[in-house]
Amino acid sequence: MSKQTKAIFGDFQTPIELTRDVVELVLASDAAFAAVVEPTCGVGSFLLATSERLGPAASYFGFELNPCYVKACQDAVGNAGIEAQIQQQDFYEMDWKTLFARLPARVLVIGNPPWVTNAALGAMGGDNLPVKSNFQGHNGFAAKTGKANFDISEWMLIQLLESLRGRPATLAMLCKTATARKVLRHAWRNNFDLGRCSLHVIDAARHFGVSVNACLLLAHTGVSNGDQRATIYQDLSFAQPLQVMGMVSGELVSDTTAYLELRDLDGVEYRRWRSGVKHDAARVMELERVAGGYRNGLGETWPLEPDFVYPLLKSSDLANGRLSPRRYVLLTQSRVSDDAAEIETLAPATWSYLHDHCAAFDARGSSVYANRARFAMFGVGPYTFAPWKVAVSALYQDLRFQAIGSLDDKPVVLDDTCYFFPCQSRQEAEFFASLLNAETGQRFLRSLIFFDSKRAITIDTLRRIDLLKLAERLGQRKQAAAYLVDAPFEKGAQQMLLFDEQETYRV
Repeated sequence: MSKQTKAIFGDFQTPIELTRDVVELVLASDAAFAAVVEPTCGVGSFLLATSERLGPAASYFGFELNPCYVKACQDAVGNAGIEAQIQQQDFYEMDWKTLFARLPARVLVIGNPPWVTNAALGAMGGDNLPVKSNFQGHNGFAAKTGKANFDISEWMLIQLLESLRGRPATLAMLCKTATARKVLRHAWRNNFDLGRCSLHVIDAARHFGVSVNACLLLAHTGVSNGDQRATIYQDLSFAQPLQVMGMVSGELVSDTTAYLELRDLDGVEYRRWRSGVKHDAARVMELERVAGGYRNGLGETWPLEPDFVYPLLKSSDLANGRLSPRRYVLLTQSRVSDDAAEIETLAPATWSYLHDHCAAFDARGSSVYANRARFAMFGVGPYTFAPWKVAVSALYQDLRFQAIGSLDDKPVVLDDTCYFFPCQSRQEAEFFASLLNAETGQRFLRSLIFFDSKRAITIDTLRRIDLLKLAERLGQRKQAAAYLVDAPFEKGAQQMLLFDEQETYRV
Protein backbone atom coordinates (compact mmCIF):
# COMPACT_ATOMS: atom_id res chain seq x y z
CA MET A 1 0.00 0.00 0.00
CA SER A 2 1.41 3.41 -1.00
CA LYS A 3 2.05 6.13 1.58
CA GLN A 4 -0.79 8.28 0.17
CA THR A 5 -3.20 5.36 0.12
CA LYS A 6 -2.35 4.64 3.75
CA ALA A 7 -3.02 8.29 4.57
CA ILE A 8 -6.36 8.27 2.74
CA PHE A 9 -7.45 5.32 4.85
CA GLY A 10 -6.06 6.98 8.01
CA ASP A 11 -4.00 3.84 8.25
CA PHE A 12 -2.14 3.49 11.56
CA GLN A 13 -2.03 -0.25 12.19
CA THR A 14 -1.78 -0.83 15.92
CA PRO A 15 1.27 -2.75 17.19
CA ILE A 16 0.28 -5.93 18.99
CA GLU A 17 2.11 -4.92 22.18
CA LEU A 18 -0.01 -1.74 22.40
CA THR A 19 -3.24 -3.64 21.75
CA ARG A 20 -2.33 -6.06 24.54
CA ASP A 21 -1.74 -3.17 26.96
CA VAL A 22 -5.10 -1.67 25.99
CA VAL A 23 -6.90 -4.99 26.42
CA GLU A 24 -5.20 -5.55 29.78
CA LEU A 25 -6.53 -2.20 31.02
CA VAL A 26 -10.05 -2.74 29.66
CA LEU A 27 -10.41 -6.24 31.05
CA ALA A 28 -8.72 -5.56 34.38
CA SER A 29 -11.96 -4.50 36.03
CA ASP A 30 -14.51 -6.15 33.75
CA ALA A 31 -14.04 -9.20 31.56
CA ALA A 32 -17.68 -10.31 31.25
CA PHE A 33 -18.04 -9.61 27.54
CA ALA A 34 -20.08 -11.91 25.32
CA ALA A 35 -19.10 -10.21 22.06
CA VAL A 36 -16.11 -8.24 20.78
CA VAL A 37 -16.47 -5.92 17.79
CA GLU A 38 -13.60 -4.21 15.99
CA PRO A 39 -15.33 -1.78 13.56
CA THR A 40 -12.22 -0.90 11.51
CA CYS A 41 -10.19 -4.00 12.20
CA GLY A 42 -7.30 -3.66 9.74
CA VAL A 43 -5.17 -6.78 10.21
CA GLY A 44 -7.07 -7.66 13.42
CA SER A 45 -4.67 -6.74 16.23
CA PHE A 46 -7.41 -6.02 18.74
CA LEU A 47 -9.33 -9.17 17.88
CA LEU A 48 -6.18 -11.19 18.46
CA ALA A 49 -5.35 -9.46 21.76
CA THR A 50 -8.88 -9.81 23.19
CA SER A 51 -9.12 -13.44 22.14
CA GLU A 52 -5.89 -14.18 24.04
CA ARG A 53 -7.70 -13.08 27.21
CA LEU A 54 -11.33 -14.03 26.61
CA GLY A 55 -10.87 -17.15 24.50
CA PRO A 56 -14.01 -18.95 23.23
CA ALA A 57 -16.20 -17.31 25.91
CA ALA A 58 -16.85 -14.42 23.50
CA SER A 59 -17.87 -14.06 19.87
CA TYR A 60 -15.63 -11.95 17.61
CA PHE A 61 -16.59 -9.64 14.76
CA GLY A 62 -14.29 -7.59 12.53
CA PHE A 63 -15.20 -5.14 9.76
CA GLU A 64 -12.77 -3.60 7.30
CA LEU A 65 -13.02 -1.72 3.99
CA ASN A 66 -9.61 -2.68 2.58
CA PRO A 67 -9.85 -6.17 0.99
CA CYS A 68 -6.13 -6.85 1.51
CA TYR A 69 -6.53 -6.27 5.24
CA VAL A 70 -9.66 -8.40 5.32
CA LYS A 71 -7.66 -11.34 3.94
CA ALA A 72 -4.74 -10.66 6.33
CA CYS A 73 -7.10 -10.49 9.29
CA GLN A 74 -8.88 -13.70 8.30
CA ASP A 75 -5.54 -15.48 8.02
CA ALA A 76 -4.33 -14.10 11.37
CA VAL A 77 -7.39 -15.11 13.39
CA GLY A 78 -7.52 -18.44 11.58
CA ASN A 79 -3.91 -19.19 12.45
CA ALA A 80 -4.66 -18.27 16.05
CA GLY A 81 -7.55 -20.75 16.13
CA ILE A 82 -10.19 -18.03 16.67
CA GLU A 83 -13.71 -18.38 15.33
CA ALA A 84 -14.45 -14.88 14.08
CA GLN A 85 -16.64 -13.24 11.49
CA ILE A 86 -14.45 -10.94 9.39
CA GLN A 87 -16.33 -8.98 6.77
CA GLN A 88 -15.42 -6.43 4.11
CA GLN A 89 -17.61 -3.48 4.97
CA ASP A 90 -17.74 0.28 4.48
CA PHE A 91 -18.15 1.78 7.96
CA TYR A 92 -20.49 4.47 6.69
CA GLU A 93 -22.88 2.01 5.09
CA MET A 94 -23.04 -0.34 8.07
CA ASP A 95 -26.19 -0.47 10.20
CA TRP A 96 -24.36 -0.55 13.54
CA LYS A 97 -27.49 -0.23 15.64
CA THR A 98 -28.98 -3.36 14.12
CA LEU A 99 -25.72 -5.25 14.57
CA PHE A 100 -25.45 -4.37 18.25
CA ALA A 101 -29.14 -5.19 18.83
CA ARG A 102 -28.68 -8.77 17.65
CA LEU A 103 -25.49 -9.42 19.59
CA PRO A 104 -25.59 -10.96 23.07
CA ALA A 105 -25.52 -8.55 26.00
CA ARG A 106 -22.25 -6.98 27.14
CA VAL A 107 -20.48 -5.93 23.97
CA LEU A 108 -16.92 -4.63 23.84
CA VAL A 109 -16.36 -2.27 20.91
CA ILE A 110 -12.62 -1.81 20.56
CA GLY A 111 -10.14 -0.57 18.00
CA ASN A 112 -8.29 2.25 16.32
CA PRO A 113 -10.35 4.26 13.79
CA PRO A 114 -8.67 6.44 11.11
CA TRP A 115 -6.61 9.41 12.29
CA VAL A 116 -7.35 11.76 9.41
CA THR A 117 -9.58 14.82 9.02
CA ASN A 118 -12.31 15.23 6.44
CA ALA A 119 -10.45 18.23 4.96
CA ALA A 120 -7.15 16.35 4.67
CA LEU A 121 -8.89 13.36 3.14
CA GLY A 122 -10.63 15.52 0.56
CA ALA A 123 -7.37 17.28 -0.30
CA MET A 124 -5.71 13.91 -0.97
CA GLY A 125 -8.51 12.90 -3.31
CA GLY A 126 -10.03 10.35 -0.97
CA ASP A 127 -13.79 9.81 -1.06
CA ASN A 128 -14.07 7.51 1.96
CA LEU A 129 -16.13 10.10 3.82
CA PRO A 130 -19.44 10.17 5.68
CA VAL A 131 -22.44 11.80 4.03
CA LYS A 132 -21.97 15.52 4.56
CA SER A 133 -23.97 16.98 7.43
CA ASN A 134 -23.37 19.68 10.00
CA PHE A 135 -23.40 17.17 12.87
CA GLN A 136 -21.31 19.49 15.03
CA GLY A 137 -23.99 22.17 14.88
CA HIS A 138 -21.75 25.02 13.66
CA ASN A 139 -23.36 27.96 11.94
CA GLY A 140 -22.44 30.93 9.78
CA PHE A 141 -18.76 31.89 9.75
CA ALA A 142 -17.70 28.91 11.89
CA ALA A 143 -19.17 26.45 9.41
CA LYS A 144 -16.95 27.96 6.69
CA THR A 145 -13.72 27.85 8.65
CA GLY A 146 -11.65 25.36 10.66
CA LYS A 147 -14.44 24.61 13.13
CA ALA A 148 -16.25 22.68 10.39
CA ASN A 149 -13.23 20.39 9.95
CA PHE A 150 -13.27 17.18 11.97
CA ASP A 151 -11.47 13.90 12.39
CA ILE A 152 -13.14 11.00 10.58
CA SER A 153 -12.82 9.06 13.84
CA GLU A 154 -14.89 11.74 15.59
CA TRP A 155 -17.83 11.00 13.29
CA MET A 156 -17.28 7.25 13.61
CA LEU A 157 -17.13 7.24 17.41
CA ILE A 158 -20.25 9.36 17.69
CA GLN A 159 -22.09 6.94 15.39
CA LEU A 160 -20.97 3.97 17.49
CA LEU A 161 -22.04 5.58 20.76
CA GLU A 162 -25.35 6.61 19.21
CA SER A 163 -25.90 3.01 18.07
CA LEU A 164 -25.09 1.67 21.56
CA ARG A 165 -27.60 3.88 23.37
CA GLY A 166 -29.73 1.85 25.73
CA ARG A 167 -27.35 -1.12 25.69
CA PRO A 168 -24.77 -1.99 28.36
CA ALA A 169 -21.49 -1.96 26.49
CA THR A 170 -17.93 -0.69 26.67
CA LEU A 171 -16.22 1.36 23.99
CA ALA A 172 -12.40 1.41 24.01
CA MET A 173 -10.86 3.36 21.14
CA LEU A 174 -7.46 4.84 20.36
CA CYS A 175 -7.76 8.34 18.95
CA LYS A 176 -6.40 11.86 19.15
CA THR A 177 -7.02 13.38 22.57
CA ALA A 178 -8.85 16.32 20.98
CA THR A 179 -11.11 13.86 19.18
CA ALA A 180 -11.93 12.05 22.43
CA ARG A 181 -12.95 15.35 24.04
CA LYS A 182 -15.17 16.32 21.11
CA VAL A 183 -16.86 12.93 21.13
CA LEU A 184 -17.58 13.09 24.87
CA ARG A 185 -18.77 16.67 24.59
CA HIS A 186 -21.21 15.67 21.86
CA ALA A 187 -22.41 12.64 23.80
CA TRP A 188 -22.90 14.59 27.02
CA ARG A 189 -24.64 17.48 25.30
CA ASN A 190 -27.02 15.10 23.57
CA ASN A 191 -27.74 13.06 26.71
CA PHE A 192 -26.17 9.82 25.57
CA ASP A 193 -26.44 7.31 28.42
CA LEU A 194 -22.74 7.25 29.27
CA GLY A 195 -21.43 6.07 32.62
CA ARG A 196 -17.77 6.03 33.68
CA CYS A 197 -15.43 7.57 31.13
CA SER A 198 -11.67 8.04 31.11
CA LEU A 199 -8.86 9.11 28.81
CA HIS A 200 -5.51 7.33 29.03
CA VAL A 201 -2.57 9.09 27.40
CA ILE A 202 -0.44 7.08 24.96
CA ASP A 203 2.87 7.85 23.27
CA ALA A 204 1.83 8.25 19.62
CA ALA A 205 5.38 9.02 18.49
CA ARG A 206 6.62 5.74 19.93
CA HIS A 207 3.78 3.55 18.70
CA PHE A 208 2.84 5.20 15.39
CA GLY A 209 5.69 7.57 14.52
CA VAL A 210 3.44 10.66 14.57
CA SER A 211 3.68 13.78 16.71
CA VAL A 212 0.16 14.14 18.06
CA ASN A 213 -1.51 13.99 21.45
CA ALA A 214 -3.36 10.69 21.59
CA CYS A 215 -5.15 8.52 24.10
CA LEU A 216 -7.35 5.55 24.75
CA LEU A 217 -10.95 6.67 25.14
CA LEU A 218 -12.79 4.36 27.51
CA ALA A 219 -16.55 4.82 27.86
CA HIS A 220 -19.40 2.73 29.25
CA THR A 221 -22.88 2.95 27.71
CA GLY A 222 -26.37 2.01 28.83
CA VAL A 223 -26.06 3.83 32.16
CA SER A 224 -28.99 5.97 33.34
CA ASN A 225 -28.15 9.22 35.16
CA GLY A 226 -24.53 8.93 34.15
CA ASP A 227 -21.75 11.23 35.29
CA GLN A 228 -20.67 13.88 32.78
CA ARG A 229 -17.04 13.76 33.81
CA ALA A 230 -13.98 11.91 32.61
CA THR A 231 -10.71 11.37 34.45
CA ILE A 232 -7.52 11.82 32.45
CA TYR A 233 -4.69 9.41 33.30
CA GLN A 234 -1.08 9.75 32.25
CA ASP A 235 -0.79 6.18 30.94
CA LEU A 236 -2.68 2.95 30.30
CA SER A 237 -3.58 2.44 33.93
CA PHE A 238 -5.82 3.93 36.62
CA ALA A 239 -2.85 4.64 38.88
CA GLN A 240 -1.93 8.25 38.09
CA PRO A 241 -4.85 10.62 37.42
CA LEU A 242 -3.89 14.00 36.00
CA GLN A 243 -7.17 15.88 36.23
CA VAL A 244 -10.91 15.54 35.71
CA MET A 245 -12.62 17.21 32.78
CA GLY A 246 -16.35 17.42 32.32
CA MET A 247 -19.49 19.34 31.46
CA VAL A 248 -20.51 22.17 33.78
CA SER A 249 -23.60 24.20 32.91
CA GLY A 250 -23.54 22.87 29.36
CA GLU A 251 -19.88 23.69 28.66
CA LEU A 252 -16.81 21.45 28.61
CA VAL A 253 -14.09 22.44 31.09
CA SER A 254 -10.63 20.92 31.40
CA ASP A 255 -10.42 20.94 35.20
CA THR A 256 -13.75 20.64 36.99
CA THR A 257 -12.24 21.07 40.46
CA ALA A 258 -10.60 24.42 39.68
CA TYR A 259 -13.53 25.62 37.64
CA LEU A 260 -16.12 24.94 40.35
CA GLU A 261 -13.95 26.80 42.83
CA LEU A 262 -13.75 29.86 40.56
CA ARG A 263 -16.96 29.63 38.55
CA ASP A 264 -18.14 33.05 39.76
CA LEU A 265 -15.56 34.50 37.35
CA ASP A 266 -17.54 33.03 34.45
CA GLY A 267 -19.66 36.03 33.58
CA VAL A 268 -19.87 39.19 31.51
CA GLU A 269 -17.52 40.07 28.66
CA TYR A 270 -17.04 43.73 29.61
CA ARG A 271 -14.41 44.25 26.96
CA ARG A 272 -15.02 42.44 23.71
CA TRP A 273 -12.14 40.19 22.76
CA ARG A 274 -11.03 40.40 19.14
CA SER A 275 -8.73 38.44 16.88
CA GLY A 276 -5.97 40.21 14.97
CA VAL A 277 -5.87 40.97 11.27
CA LYS A 278 -6.32 38.13 8.79
CA HIS A 279 -5.07 38.50 5.23
CA ASP A 280 -3.67 35.07 4.17
CA ALA A 281 -0.99 36.70 2.02
CA ALA A 282 1.95 36.96 4.40
CA ARG A 283 4.72 37.20 1.80
CA VAL A 284 3.05 40.25 0.31
CA MET A 285 1.39 41.89 3.32
CA GLU A 286 4.04 41.42 6.01
CA LEU A 287 7.05 43.65 5.59
CA GLU A 288 10.42 44.64 6.98
CA ARG A 289 11.49 48.29 7.01
CA VAL A 290 14.78 48.76 5.16
CA ALA A 291 16.66 51.55 3.44
CA GLY A 292 14.59 52.69 0.50
CA GLY A 293 11.24 51.45 1.77
CA TYR A 294 9.83 48.09 2.84
CA ARG A 295 11.00 44.59 1.92
CA ASN A 296 8.40 41.83 1.55
CA GLY A 297 8.67 38.08 1.97
CA LEU A 298 9.58 37.73 -1.71
CA GLY A 299 12.77 39.71 -1.15
CA GLU A 300 11.47 42.76 -3.02
CA THR A 301 11.93 46.31 -1.73
CA TRP A 302 9.20 48.85 -2.50
CA PRO A 303 9.03 52.58 -1.64
CA LEU A 304 5.58 52.33 -0.06
CA GLU A 305 3.92 55.31 1.53
CA PRO A 306 3.74 54.85 5.31
CA ASP A 307 0.02 55.73 5.44
CA PHE A 308 -1.23 52.13 5.33
CA VAL A 309 1.77 50.40 6.95
CA TYR A 310 1.61 49.54 10.67
CA PRO A 311 3.96 47.83 13.15
CA LEU A 312 3.06 44.17 13.66
CA LEU A 313 3.35 41.58 16.43
CA LYS A 314 2.62 37.88 16.03
CA SER A 315 1.93 35.02 18.43
CA SER A 316 5.58 34.08 18.76
CA ASP A 317 6.43 37.67 19.66
CA LEU A 318 3.86 37.80 22.48
CA ALA A 319 4.77 34.38 23.83
CA ASN A 320 8.48 35.22 23.93
CA GLY A 321 8.10 38.74 25.30
CA ARG A 322 9.35 40.42 22.11
CA LEU A 323 7.19 43.53 22.31
CA SER A 324 9.27 45.80 20.07
CA PRO A 325 7.92 45.13 16.56
CA ARG A 326 10.39 43.96 13.97
CA ARG A 327 7.80 43.55 11.22
CA TYR A 328 5.11 45.66 9.63
CA VAL A 329 1.81 44.88 7.98
CA LEU A 330 0.01 46.59 5.14
CA LEU A 331 -3.61 47.33 6.05
CA THR A 332 -5.87 47.80 3.05
CA GLN A 333 -8.98 48.62 5.10
CA SER A 334 -9.97 50.29 8.36
CA ARG A 335 -13.19 48.25 8.48
CA VAL A 336 -14.12 45.06 6.66
CA SER A 337 -16.75 47.03 4.72
CA ASP A 338 -14.28 49.60 3.37
CA ASP A 339 -13.49 49.94 -0.30
CA ALA A 340 -9.72 49.67 -0.71
CA ALA A 341 -9.91 51.78 -3.86
CA GLU A 342 -9.20 54.95 -1.85
CA ILE A 343 -5.59 53.77 -1.63
CA GLU A 344 -5.16 54.63 -5.32
CA THR A 345 -5.60 58.33 -4.54
CA LEU A 346 -3.99 58.48 -1.11
CA ALA A 347 -1.01 56.18 -1.71
CA PRO A 348 -0.39 55.48 -5.42
CA ALA A 349 2.83 53.51 -4.82
CA THR A 350 1.00 51.22 -2.41
CA TRP A 351 -1.83 50.82 -4.93
CA SER A 352 0.67 49.83 -7.63
CA TYR A 353 2.27 47.38 -5.21
CA LEU A 354 -1.08 45.71 -4.47
CA HIS A 355 -1.94 45.37 -8.15
CA ASP A 356 1.51 44.05 -8.97
CA HIS A 357 0.86 41.27 -6.45
CA CYS A 358 -2.85 40.72 -7.09
CA ALA A 359 -2.26 37.04 -7.90
CA ALA A 360 -1.44 36.41 -4.23
CA PHE A 361 -4.82 37.78 -3.23
CA ASP A 362 -6.69 35.96 -5.99
CA ALA A 363 -5.13 32.67 -4.87
CA ARG A 364 -6.46 32.89 -1.31
CA GLY A 365 -8.45 29.71 -0.86
CA SER A 366 -10.54 30.54 2.20
CA SER A 367 -14.24 30.92 1.50
CA VAL A 368 -14.37 33.95 3.79
CA TYR A 369 -12.97 36.02 0.90
CA ALA A 370 -15.70 34.96 -1.52
CA ASN A 371 -17.66 37.94 -2.88
CA ARG A 372 -15.28 40.35 -1.12
CA ALA A 373 -13.11 43.04 -2.64
CA ARG A 374 -9.85 41.75 -4.13
CA PHE A 375 -7.67 43.17 -1.34
CA ALA A 376 -10.11 42.54 1.51
CA MET A 377 -8.93 41.68 5.02
CA PHE A 378 -10.64 40.50 8.18
CA GLY A 379 -10.15 41.45 11.81
CA VAL A 380 -10.02 45.19 11.17
CA GLY A 381 -12.12 47.85 12.85
CA PRO A 382 -11.78 50.81 15.21
CA TYR A 383 -10.40 48.43 17.84
CA THR A 384 -7.43 47.68 15.56
CA PHE A 385 -6.29 51.28 15.87
CA ALA A 386 -6.69 51.62 19.65
CA PRO A 387 -3.56 53.20 21.19
CA TRP A 388 -3.21 50.36 23.71
CA LYS A 389 -4.31 46.73 23.84
CA VAL A 390 -4.24 43.75 26.19
CA ALA A 391 -3.11 40.82 24.04
CA VAL A 392 -2.36 37.11 24.30
CA SER A 393 -0.99 34.49 21.92
CA ALA A 394 -3.46 31.83 20.82
CA LEU A 395 -0.83 29.25 19.88
CA TYR A 396 1.40 28.84 22.92
CA GLN A 397 0.93 27.28 26.33
CA ASP A 398 2.43 30.35 27.95
CA LEU A 399 -0.82 32.06 28.97
CA ARG A 400 0.78 35.47 29.40
CA PHE A 401 -1.14 38.68 28.74
CA GLN A 402 0.80 41.66 27.43
CA ALA A 403 0.10 45.39 27.40
CA ILE A 404 0.75 46.51 23.81
CA GLY A 405 1.08 50.17 22.84
CA SER A 406 2.22 52.14 19.80
CA LEU A 407 5.40 52.66 17.80
CA ASP A 408 6.27 55.94 16.09
CA ASP A 409 2.77 57.26 16.84
CA LYS A 410 1.14 54.27 15.16
CA PRO A 411 -0.77 51.59 17.06
CA VAL A 412 0.83 48.16 17.04
CA VAL A 413 -1.31 45.69 15.08
CA LEU A 414 -1.65 41.99 15.94
CA ASP A 415 -2.07 39.13 13.50
CA ASP A 416 -4.87 36.58 13.56
CA THR A 417 -2.96 34.17 15.82
CA CYS A 418 -3.46 36.66 18.67
CA TYR A 419 -6.44 37.88 20.67
CA PHE A 420 -6.82 41.27 22.31
CA PHE A 421 -9.15 43.95 23.59
CA PRO A 422 -8.59 47.72 23.17
CA CYS A 423 -7.64 50.15 25.93
CA GLN A 424 -7.34 53.92 26.09
CA SER A 425 -4.09 54.22 28.03
CA ARG A 426 -0.97 52.41 29.12
CA GLN A 427 -2.15 52.43 32.74
CA GLU A 428 -5.41 50.76 31.76
CA ALA A 429 -3.75 48.09 29.61
CA GLU A 430 -1.19 47.29 32.29
CA PHE A 431 -3.89 47.13 34.94
CA PHE A 432 -5.99 44.55 33.09
CA ALA A 433 -2.93 42.57 31.96
CA SER A 434 -1.88 42.30 35.61
CA LEU A 435 -5.34 41.06 36.60
CA LEU A 436 -5.31 38.39 33.92
CA ASN A 437 -1.76 37.33 34.78
CA ALA A 438 -2.57 37.01 38.48
CA GLU A 439 -2.78 33.47 39.88
CA THR A 440 -6.58 33.62 40.23
CA GLY A 441 -7.17 34.64 36.63
CA GLN A 442 -4.66 32.10 35.37
CA ARG A 443 -6.24 29.24 37.33
CA PHE A 444 -9.70 30.10 36.04
CA LEU A 445 -8.63 30.26 32.41
CA ARG A 446 -6.54 27.11 32.71
CA SER A 447 -9.57 25.29 34.09
CA LEU A 448 -11.23 25.95 30.72
CA ILE A 449 -8.33 25.45 28.33
CA PHE A 450 -7.12 22.21 26.74
CA PHE A 451 -3.52 23.04 25.98
CA ASP A 452 -2.95 20.13 23.62
CA SER A 453 -5.39 21.65 21.12
CA LYS A 454 -4.02 23.14 17.91
CA ARG A 455 -5.27 26.55 19.01
CA ALA A 456 -5.60 26.05 22.73
CA ILE A 457 -6.63 29.58 23.66
CA THR A 458 -9.85 30.53 21.89
CA ILE A 459 -11.83 33.72 21.78
CA ASP A 460 -14.84 31.86 23.20
CA THR A 461 -12.79 30.97 26.28
CA LEU A 462 -11.48 34.50 26.79
CA ARG A 463 -14.97 35.93 26.53
CA ARG A 464 -16.00 33.97 29.61
CA ILE A 465 -13.78 35.75 32.10
CA ASP A 466 -15.55 38.52 34.01
CA LEU A 467 -12.99 41.30 34.49
CA LEU A 468 -15.05 43.01 37.18
CA LYS A 469 -15.47 39.82 39.20
CA LEU A 470 -11.77 39.04 38.80
CA ALA A 471 -10.86 42.51 40.03
CA GLU A 472 -13.23 42.09 42.98
CA ARG A 473 -11.52 38.86 44.00
CA LEU A 474 -8.20 40.68 43.92
CA GLY A 475 -9.50 43.68 45.88
CA GLN A 476 -9.43 46.04 42.89
CA ARG A 477 -13.08 46.32 41.93
CA LYS A 478 -13.24 50.13 42.22
CA GLN A 479 -10.36 50.70 39.81
CA ALA A 480 -11.69 48.12 37.34
CA ALA A 481 -15.17 49.66 37.42
CA ALA A 482 -13.74 53.11 36.70
CA TYR A 483 -12.04 51.81 33.56
CA LEU A 484 -14.97 49.67 32.43
CA VAL A 485 -17.61 52.39 32.73
CA ASP A 486 -15.71 54.54 30.24
CA ALA A 487 -15.34 52.18 27.29
CA PRO A 488 -15.63 54.22 24.08
CA PHE A 489 -14.11 51.46 21.97
CA GLU A 490 -16.76 48.91 22.90
CA LYS A 491 -19.93 50.74 23.89
CA GLY A 492 -22.89 48.61 24.82
CA ALA A 493 -25.53 47.78 27.36
CA GLN A 494 -22.98 46.03 29.58
CA GLN A 495 -21.85 49.40 30.95
CA MET A 496 -25.20 49.78 32.71
CA LEU A 497 -24.58 46.57 34.62
CA LEU A 498 -21.38 47.57 36.36
CA PHE A 499 -22.89 48.75 39.61
CA ASP A 500 -25.87 46.40 39.78
CA GLU A 501 -25.82 45.46 43.44
CA GLN A 502 -27.99 42.41 42.76
CA GLU A 503 -25.45 41.09 40.29
CA THR A 504 -28.17 40.22 37.84
CA TYR A 505 -25.62 40.27 35.02
CA ARG A 506 -24.30 36.86 35.98
CA VAL A 507 -24.85 34.23 33.35
